[in-house]
Amino acid sequence: MISGIPERAHLLGLVAAAALAIIVTPTSIPPTARAANAQEERWLAVAPGRVEPASGLIKLGAPVVGLIQEVLVKPNETVFAGQALVRLGDAEARAQLASAEAQVAMRKRVRNKESTPSGAGPRRRAEDGLADAQAAVFDARAALDKAVAERRAGRGTDADVDTARTQLTAAQAKLEQQADELRKVTADAPLPVSAEGQLNVARSELQGARATLEKLTIRAPLDGAVLQVNARTGEIASPQTTPPLVLLGDTSSLRVRAELDQRDLDKIKVGQQAVVRSDAFRGRDVAGKVAAIAPLVESSRTAALSQRNMTDVDVVEVLVDLAEPGPFAVGMKVDVYFRP
Repeated sequence: MISGIPERAHLLGLVAAAALAIIVTPTSIPPTARAANAQEERWLAVAPGRVEPASGLIKLGAPVVGLIQEVLVKPNETVFAGQALVRLGDAEARAQLASAEAQVAMRKRVRNKESTPSGAGPRRRAEDGLADAQAAVFDARAALDKAVAERRAGRGTDADVDTARTQLTAAQAKLEQQADELRKVTADAPLPVSAEGQLNVARSELQGARATLEKLTIRAPLDGAVLQVNARTGEIASPQTTPPLVLLGDTSSLRVRAELDQRDLDKIKVGQQAVVRSDAFRGRDVAGKVAAIAPLVESSRTAALSQRNMTDVDVVEVLVDLAEPGPFAVGMKVDVYFRP
């Protein structure tokens, strides 16, 4: 019995040594874990951020105080540049427009009764052509608005809208042509006579009335998607209204607006590769590239700095373009991992 004790002790020692070797030997770490650890060590910096459209978030408000008469879009709708989104009450503006149109018609009749002064013919024709082109653009834009409304109501088609957009583009090109022609003849043409001058004043007032009316229609400044609609029919809107009446963005491509700790600024350059991750889609990486680095250091606006869990940090804003939209939604919190 006594002689067997050393043998058992030796055996137990061997077992313990083997167990210790299993614990400390690197091969005991799963290959996937080793790869993940190695990959994490390659990041130069990590910055929290939010996903936004490549165009940025376009916040559209009311240019003047007015009653919201119509809301013409809904969230997730795709819109084109120039499309009407919200219309404010315009009864007074339309009355002023009608008055200005009547004034122009009267002044033109008076002008036409007078003989054309020597050498004033080219200028008169150019002024008339410009006025007609301005009216054509105004009418074409109204026709486009009507075509969009008809399509929305199910009484029109995309082809009708495309035709109206083509006609508006043609009218705008004609307007530019007429404006160039008037500039060419103005330098050498004699000054207009009284009736001609009064007509020109009336036409200027008409253009002002059209501009006032147009200001009451909030239009999309670019092609994109409607992200949010806060306008409600019957509410009063003003330039100070918050949140914006409509939030718009071009979601065909996305980017991340990240807040980089100023201590990591020397590590990051424009064009640097990055990986973007979100807790909502674990295991899904989306490639990105640094597009811009702000020249300003400021306090962090992010409520929680993701994995860093720090507050009152001075940061630099970095824009990272995504190679693809991936699974991300606009406004989603993400983390940007910068590669060497």
